[in-house]
Amino acid sequence: MSSSSGGSLAARALRRVAPAMCALALAANAGGVSAETLNSALARAYSGNPDLNQTRAGVRARDEEATKAAAGMRPKASVGANAGFAYSTVRIPAGRNDFGQRQYFSDEYTGQPRGAQLNVSQTLFDGGRTENSVRQAESSVLAARAGLRQTEQTILQSAATAYMNVSRDTAVLGLRKSNVTVLEEQLRLTRDRFQVGEVTRTDVAQAEASLAQARSDMFAAQAALKISVASYRQVVGVGPQRLEPGQSVEKLLPKTVDEAIDVALRESPAIINAEHQVDAAELAVRVAESALSPTVSVGVQVGPSWDSFLGYPGSRQFSAQATGQLNVPLYQGGSEYASIRQAKESLGQARLSADLQRENARANVVTNFAQLDTAKASIVSNQAAVKAAEIALQGVREEAKVGQRTTLDVLNAQLALLNARVSLVVSQRDRVVASYGALASIGRLTAELLNLNAPAYDPSVHWNQVKEKWIGVSVPGNE
Repeated sequence: MSSSSGGSLAARALRRVAPAMCALALAANAGGVSAETLNSALARAYSGNPDLNQTRAGVRARDEEATKAAAGMRPKASVGANAGFAYSTVRIPAGRNDFGQRQYFSDEYTGQPRGAQLNVSQTLFDGGRTENSVRQAESSVLAARAGLRQTEQTILQSAATAYMNVSRDTAVLGLRKSNVTVLEEQLRLTRDRFQVGEVTRTDVAQAEASLAQARSDMFAAQAALKISVASYRQVVGVGPQRLEPGQSVEKLLPKTVDEAIDVALRESPAIINAEHQVDAAELAVRVAESALSPTVSVGVQVGPSWDSFLGYPGSRQFSAQATGQLNVPLYQGGSEYASIRQAKESLGQARLSADLQRENARANVVTNFAQLDTAKASIVSNQAAVKAAEIALQGVREEAKVGQRTTLDVLNAQLALLNARVSLVVSQRDRVVASYGALASIGRLTAELLNLNAPAYDPSVHWNQVKEKWIGVSVPGNE
């Protein structure tokens, strides 16, 4: 077979597979299944991710802390009852008889004493402990909501990353498979040329080595895709089905890094969480200080009893008592002072943590925007590299036809083109992922801003259901 015909066959094989190699998002599972978009995958994760749902349940549980704290100034009532068996004997001196002997009156009593009692108490003043405890719990609830927002953004970012990883690895696998097809054709042509004496055994061995390496790379790409699919299922909840190309969210980002930092300092959930933690720590100091304040309370006790008055059977008694109590702490072993000092140190720690979160937010914004800029620049460079590599491969093939290039030169040119296309796929993935990371770094990676087709979760709904609930054990929504 002539070198001219061999080169044209390889070129035709390359042209057949080139469109598949350039696609960023290929079908993860082909056949008759509706396509999944990035937004629909994010909506699935937002609605059904287990990590996100358990965080929401944690926020609902935190809502009850305010109700528990408010119980300190609410009335308390209890009912008690008792019943039993009683036996008693009485021996009373009754003077002396005619002979001067002491006489006694004695009797036995057997009864069933029983009674009931209603106790009602009300704290009138507790040094501000309840009020500050309620405010502390409310700050903790707001901190938990900010933490939930942060978890939501983390899950959405993870879902976007998993989506793009599957798309990238699917495309890379397509590239690797296509490269194997090209190299199989190249090896066949090289062997044919060897049979007619146009190339040496060394050329055949080089083609065989390149094919073996390509197959190894293809198997590695298959493994990488399986890992990405598993991660996708873990985050989104279902396996990937015919993923559409993912789009960047750069249009939702501020124009400059400085503007992005300003937004992050205002809206970052991590900062908001830390600021509410500072508020809660300040109120914890006041709660601790209330241990040094006097308390005032009133109580009422009413209840009947039978067979209980001095053990006499048939007796009946009714009692009612109202009392007021003033308690002024003087010294309680020093634990209250230690608690106050401890609360103040915790407040200092919370303030330092808030400062740390602000610095982290600045660093995250700069890092993510830099990664986005790098990915965008890489796309331009890799597109140029792909174009140049295509021209170079075509030229090397033409030169190989007339004996100016060896088989190794052709194989190296094919490898350079393959690597350029893989790099382009990776940089396209990196751009989308970096845009979501940048949006998360400023605190705006939300279901509302992304316009996801999923009902928005509002934590205030459960809060409004329980904040004034005085009684009942049913969980709202399950009543």
